[in-house]
Amino acid sequence: MRNSDFWRLMDDEFGSGYAHVLASSAVLAAVGGRTAEEALKAGVHPRSVWLAVCDLQDVPAERRLGQDRPLKD
Repeated sequence: MRNSDFWRLMDDEFGSGYAHVLASSAVLAAVGGRTAEEALKAGVHPRSVWLAVCDLQDVPAERRLGQDRPLKD
């Protein structure tokens, strides 16, 4: 997963406005007691950060892969 994938998943799940508030304010124990933004800047793999956000926000397993997108031609 790339950082861009992380942000797409955040925007899809929480909306673009709240995604950035959540990423900058919620402390995630699973990534060392950092916010998502801090963890990404420190080099924590974006998938680990995404899963930590999902756990904190009780995102159901069926939504953790994100929305289906049409294939590009």
